[in-house]
Amino acid sequence: MNISQVERGGGRIAYEVHGDGPLVVLSHGMGENRAAFRHLVPLLVDAGYRVATVDVRGHGASSAGWPTYAPAEVGADLLAVVRALGGGPATLLGSSSSGAAVVFAAADAPDLVGAIVQVGAFVAEPKLNPVVRLAVAAVLRSPRLFGMFHRSLFPCGRPADYAAYRKAMVANLREPGRMAAMRGVAAPVEPHWTTRVREVRQPVLVLMGAKDPDFPDPGAEARAARRLFATAEARMIEDSGHYPHADRPAETAAQIVALLKATAGA
Repeated sequence: MNISQVERGGGRIAYEVHGDGPLVVLSHGMGENRAAFRHLVPLLVDAGYRVATVDVRGHGASSAGWPTYAPAEVGADLLAVVRALGGGPATLLGSSSSGAAVVFAAADAPDLVGAIVQVGAFVAEPKLNPVVRLAVAAVLRSPRLFGMFHRSLFPCGRPADYAAYRKAMVANLREPGRMAAMRGVAAPVEPHWTTRVREVRQPVLVLMGAKDPDFPDPGAEARAARRLFATAEARMIEDSGHYPHADRPAETAAQIVALLKATAGA
């Protein structure tokens, strides 16, 4: 394991690079770490790409205690990684909460970003009743409860190594500052990523697990995201939950590689 770091105002961002070829940068969702993409990375490398997996600020091997976890800053972190790896244009993939970050990055630095992929991104803040709101608050303060919640996001089956991954993820969340980072990622912040979408001129791929339990209607959420962008396509990953790169990596890789090839030929 060869972990690199890039300095940012307030701390360090950790990332890991595999393969050679055009650059693809993968950014995980709240509470996870770069190992979330352990099944996707080798497929993209085999397809001829250099793949950087990033630990979002406050997560994994990145430093904790940041002044903000706003998606605009996470997007700037991803751009710092792209610059550290020689510049773009790179394709940025953001899972769940990081789906907002890649929009800011694409809008802020079109010279560094050739395309973006949103996986299970939230178009609007979820409307929670008081009971659910209390449950969410508890999850955001307990590594054990987050681990239980995380397991529920795989309604169609989990990877064979999921138990080991979840154990390591929960152990990381028990480190000082990690749960505060999760709460920072979850906190509503302005501007919302949807206010920047019309500035994104790069190709956009919206991916969504067809049975993602985070959404009442995953297909409708994917279509709503697609309609926001000037140039976007939406694809559903069948028999998949919130993390298609983990439960359906081959199908997810196929969609990403198709975008990469189309972008290269544009």
